[in-house]
Amino acid sequence: MNTKEIMQWQEEQAMERYRMIAPLLDETLDTAKKLQLRRQLAEQHLISVRSLYRYEKAYQGDGFHGLKPMNREMRRASGLPDHFEELVNEAIQLKREVPTRSVAQIILILEMEGRVEPGILKRSTLQRHLYDAGFGKKQMKKYTDARTSSTKRYCKEHRMQLAQADIKYGSKLPIGPGGKNMQTYLVAVIDDHSKVILASGFYDNQEKTVVEDTYRRAILQFGAFSATYVDNGKQFVSTQLVKAFSKLGIRHLRAKPRAAWSKGKIEVYNRFVNSFLAEAKAQKIKTLEELNYYWNLWVEEYYHNKAHDGIKEYYESHDIAVPAEGITPMQEWNRDKRPLKFLDARVVGDAFLHHEQREVDKGACISFQGRKYETHASLIGARVEIHYDPMDPSVITVSYPGVEPFTARPLRIGPFCDKTPEIPVSMLSEEPETSRFLEGLEKRRKEHQKQKANAISFGEFRKGGDH
Repeated sequence: MNTKEIMQWQEEQAMERYRMIAPLLDETLDTAKKLQLRRQLAEQHLISVRSLYRYEKAYQGDGFHGLKPMNREMRRASGLPDHFEELVNEAIQLKREVPTRSVAQIILILEMEGRVEPGILKRSTLQRHLYDAGFGKKQMKKYTDARTSSTKRYCKEHRMQLAQADIKYGSKLPIGPGGKNMQTYLVAVIDDHSKVILASGFYDNQEKTVVEDTYRRAILQFGAFSATYVDNGKQFVSTQLVKAFSKLGIRHLRAKPRAAWSKGKIEVYNRFVNSFLAEAKAQKIKTLEELNYYWNLWVEEYYHNKAHDGIKEYYESHDIAVPAEGITPMQEWNRDKRPLKFLDARVVGDAFLHHEQREVDKGACISFQGRKYETHASLIGARVEIHYDPMDPSVITVSYPGVEPFTARPLRIGPFCDKTPEIPVSMLSEEPETSRFLEGLEKRRKEHQKQKANAISFGEFRKGGDH
């Protein structure tokens, strides 16, 4: 593996481990429930309980970075036997024969059958390739989901314990080229308990960046929620979004496939949106800005101040009397004493930044979205990392080991050329104090002389015969 492949593999492994332990990060779980859940997750993901516990502690101690594999694990991943593909196929067959077999048991069988030498095949390596092959991640998960699914209704006890999100088709507006009608999309994040809309807005696309933007606005305005619950749309399960949540300490929970009932609250809200769209059509709205203006008016002045049947049903199910006029989302939000967890705006912003790598050309420039940006001459030939806000990609921050992060400027061609650039940082040499190569040779010679002296001494010892 080269450096880029190693870094990419580390990120993928850390993301996979985070998805495994996300349900265990629920602060409301008591010790007994957490132990039971840990065993269930271990069985579901074909991993030992001890490994899950280790991942959980690593995340609590060092965040997302703590989930990245260490160097020794990378060496294992690259040092595979020549017939490894054959071993994976045999492992799949063994799993099909007895689905309850663990990866460790499968390795032991392969060793006992003489298919691989003991100690060569590592559990983490085989497990990763079984996942890549689709076995256990798809077939076994379907079986597990079928056993554990439930249609029982639920509602969190307090605000900001859980947030749900979804995308709904909006009005078609004449905002395309030449006044052509274009589809708009409403993205919303809603608090599970109070039904308050934490953030929402209409966009002219439904890419993952608009979902990230909505979540970011929700967190900046209302603080961090403990967890979020989404469906399996690509916008809600993107690596970038999950990584942002992991950095902010927010658990990312996904609805089970083909389980639309589990997202009932946001779906009920979406039906309520239809009444706004009817009013928007009567208003003859023509621009996206106008559509968002009236939508915010609708949310703040109507939705948040209208009695919500879901709140009433929740309290009545607990035999708690509800006023005849009902309880509005904003009333329920304000009467909840659970403290809000506000985060520093810079921390939130950094968590949602996108990261890419670029190589600095001989003109000390990088290319990004069809445009050239100037960096530092000392970085010529280096592969740097860039950070940017997808909603405002005009500002790009460049970082490189040993160099203070800086903002790249769009290239401007002037009347004169620049002075001769400095030697790139990546090519600078350091003046050594001594020759480590010669010192190594000297150390080796001393070891050889010592071994020779010991051999002579041992020979005399054997000849004496009276020692």
